[in-house]
Parts: sequence; C-alpha cells; structure tokens
Amino acid sequence: MTPGAGSPRSSASVQTDPYVLDPTQVREPPQGWRPSLRFLGPGMITSAAVVGSGELITATTLGATVGFVLLWLVFVSTLVKVAVQIELARWSISTGQPGITGYDQVPPKLFGRGWVSYLAILMFLQFLTSQAGVLSAAGLALSLLVPVGGAPTSTLSLGFWVFVMVALAIAVHIANRYGVVEKVSTVLVVLVTVAVVVMVFGIRATPFAWTAGDLGSGLQFQIAAGAMGVALAMFGLTGVGAGEITSYSFWCVEKGYAVWTGPDDGSEAWVRRARGWVSVMKKDAWLSWVVYTVSTAAFYILGAAVLHPQGLVPEGSEVLTTISRIFTDTLGSWVGVLFLLFAAVALFKTILANVPSLSRQIAASMAVFGLFDWGDRRARDRWMRILMIGLPIAWGLLGVVVSSPLALVMLGGILNALYLMAVSVATLYLSFRRTDRRIKDGPAFTAYLLVSALAVFAVGALALPDYL
Repeated sequence: MTPGAGSPRSSASVQTDPYVLDPTQVREPPQGWRPSLRFLGPGMITSAAVVGSGELITATTLGATVGFVLLWLVFVSTLVKVAVQIELARWSISTGQPGITGYDQVPPKLFGRGWVSYLAILMFLQFLTSQAGVLSAAGLALSLLVPVGGAPTSTLSLGFWVFVMVALAIAVHIANRYGVVEKVSTVLVVLVTVAVVVMVFGIRATPFAWTAGDLGSGLQFQIAAGAMGVALAMFGLTGVGAGEITSYSFWCVEKGYAVWTGPDDGSEAWVRRARGWVSVMKKDAWLSWVVYTVSTAAFYILGAAVLHPQGLVPEGSEVLTTISRIFTDTLGSWVGVLFLLFAAVALFKTILANVPSLSRQIAASMAVFGLFDWGDRRARDRWMRILMIGLPIAWGLLGVVVSSPLALVMLGGILNALYLMAVSVATLYLSFRRTDRRIKDGPAFTAYLLVSALAVFAVGALALPDYL
C-alpha cells in the first residue's frame, strides 16, 4: 500500500537520498491548499535569495531614480518569470535530476557536453563577485552600527564583521541538511518581509509620507520620458534570475517531490502522483512569488517616497546610510539603528540562502564534467561541504580586500546575461523534448511559458551590450 501524505511515518521532507527515485518511497500528494501547506518550503529558500541585496539596494535605488511611476513594473517583472521557474522544476520532479543535469542534455554538444554546461561552470566567477558585494554591504551595515578598531569603513572593522558572517554561514550549513536551510530561510524571509512592510507604513509618520494617490499613479501602465533604461534595469534585477531558477530545481528535489513521485514506470498512477506533486510545487512557487513581490514593492516604495523627492539617487551601499539618516532625523536615532540592523539581516539572509544553493550548482557542474558521480551520495555531500566552506571564505576575502573589482564585475555581468539567455532556451528544450506530455499543463500555461522564456531571454540579450 502506498503511504499517503498524512500517514504516521510521513514527514514534510524526504528522509532518504532525494536524488535516488526509490519505488518504495512514493507517496500520494495532498489535495488542495490547506493539506499542501506542510509540504511547501523550497520557495522560501528562493525568496531568501531574492529578497536581499537586489531588493534592498537596487529596488530602492530604482524607486529613488524615477519615483512611483514604475511601481507597476515590479509586479510585471516578477510575475512574467515564474513560468520558467515552474517548468524547470516540473522536469526535475519528473526525473529526480537538478536543472544543471538537464542543461547538459541541451544540444549542440561541445566535446561531449551540452553547451549550457560550460556557462554553468563559468558562472562561478559571477557568483564570486556578486556575493562578495553582498557580504561587503552587510559588513558595512554592521560596521556602521558597531565599528571595530577604527572607522566603520576601515578594512579592520569591515573585515571583522565579514569574518563573523562567514563563520556563521559555515556553521549553519556545514551539516548540509535541507531542513536546516528551509527553516532558517523561512524565518528570515518572514522577518525581513514583515520588517520592510512595517517600515513602509512607518514612513507615513515622517515628512516623506506616501499617499494612496502615489500608489495609484504608480500602478498605471506608463513609462515616463527618459525612464526606459531604468525600466529595463528593473525588469532584469527584480524577481527570480537564472541562479534562483536553477537552484529552485535542486530544492524541489531535496524537499522530496521527485522521490514521492517515484520513477516513471509509464503507469497512470505515476502520472497522477507527478501531477499532484507538481501542483504542490506550483503552490509553493506562487506563494514565494507573493512574498518576494511584496518585499520588492516595499523596498521600491521606500526609494520612491523618501529619496526621489529629495533628488537623492545613492549608488551601492550608500542606500543604507542615506535611508538610515532620514529615519534618524525624523523619528530618532534608535530607528536608524534598527534600520541598519534590518539591512544587515536582509543582506546576510541572501548569503545564507546562496551558500547552499550555489554550492549545489557548482558541485552538479563538476559532476557533469566527470569530477565525481552525482549519484554517489557520500561524494556529493563531501563536495558540497567543501564548497560551503570555501565559497563564503572566498566571497569574504574578495569583499574586504578588493574594494572595486571592476574587471570581475564586468565579466560577471557578461556571464549572467548569457546564463539568463541559456536557461530560458534550456528550459524550453527540456519542456518540449524531455518532459512527459501527460504531466504538462494546457495551452494557456504553454503560452505563458513562451512569454516567460522570451522575457528572460530578452533581459539577458538587452543587458549584454552594457558589458561589452
């Protein structure tokens, strides 16, 4: 008898090797939202990666640049990308393989490997520069709160706080357990989302209060003259990117959706289970979309309401000190302290989510190129642990030692743009050529997927000339 979702031995996460489809581990999926809630979770890890550096710095800066006029684009830019995320996860659930493995199947082959696999390996450089910047910004927020041995911007003070965060990230993830990643991500995502929403309503008690009219004007589908460049930047920087889309496929497998679906034996029972667990995954993806969209919109409103009227468009981590000063001047120094603490948590949360996510992507790429057998759980776990120690150390060193690694940033931008384009193409290939038609959705979703893939591809194509 197949254990049901509510059987006594069932748990909300798989207990065996999630990448081995054992027929004895299949489980009937829950039906409806309420029974499905305890089986959600991968999306919170994705939200932890999305709601952080991109939103705190870039969304706030974009709001500061054009005001409320592009608020509507926050919702459009996050919504349009979800279909690619769902479709790649659908393939992973039906096969038990992560997205990186699927990318290797996309023709043409170069020296026996799919062309996307080479980009996946090269993305290590993009991961290096982007996460170094996040760690540096989080360290600055903490250093502004508690300087150590000198000025907040000194190498000693910044280095101390970056070291603390690197050590904490390693300590949290050294066990390499999905359940730990999910629980930590969920707590931090809820904390940051609630905090930024409270902050948005809090500024109504300041001279920078926003009105319903401001929100209404921002939800009209219009682009102000000269704002096209900002609109394109927002479309690319908000919502899930290629890294989050790829990571989500790992988390869906490790949650247990693939194991509970079981190996494809061609039976109608397998189709029923696959469609059921894909349905659970879609609920998870859409719930995470709500969370990171609300957070992104809140950060954007902060920039539009507080910075834009003053003509302030800060660059990089100056967003932290500028907004902190405004809260300090209007509500008291204690509010500025809370904001900096919030900023540090929001940024560090991105690191906590990306240490295991990016370690998995790099390890899977190494396996694709034959460095070890992905099916060997002991070797897989060993490489993941090595990367979860080595990556944050490398990020921290770069973030402290190299204040402006321009060449690496430029190279990272080129690779990120190319990867966005490659992921959209690879997802379409896996959907139309490698996914069982019986577990796919209807024509409406297919049309949505095509629009989504085209949008993701376009973001990469439009961004590429900026780095060339």
